[in-house]
Amino acid sequence: MNKKLVFVLALFISSCGQVETKKVISTDKAPAAIGPYSQAIQVNNTLYLAGQIALDPTTRKIVSGGIKEQTIRVMENLGAVLNEAGFNFDDVVQSQVFITDMNDYKAMNEVYAEYFKNAPPARAAVQTVLFPGALIEIIMIAQKP
Repeated sequence: MNKKLVFVLALFISSCGQVETKKVISTDKAPAAIGPYSQAIQVNNTLYLAGQIALDPTTRKIVSGGIKEQTIRVMENLGAVLNEAGFNFDDVVQSQVFITDMNDYKAMNEVYAEYFKNAPPARAAVQTVLFPGALIEIIMIAQKP
């Protein structure tokens, strides 16, 4: 049989089982989106979580307190979305942290570390301007084996 034909046939057969499915993840245990976006999108084994700020899912107001209180709320919001999709913090492979004041970096890390006891994900932290009243926003990507 022609080598090119065998290669094309093998490539076709190997790609047949790789159907990607896109699923919107939503839970009322985390704040509803405040714009045209989803709380998370799952594509096969990977979960892409939208940024979460410290909004209480019931009152839809930013929690009172400082960076520690806001970081706890953000992580609880992200945890709720992870759980809705059948994931948890152990599945997180990457996160991006946006904070309004780098002087809060140490206090934020103290809270953040509590959620990642083993093998914390790759991460970037950036100082930026956020939604009014928000001190922190975190985005995550999680993956199942």
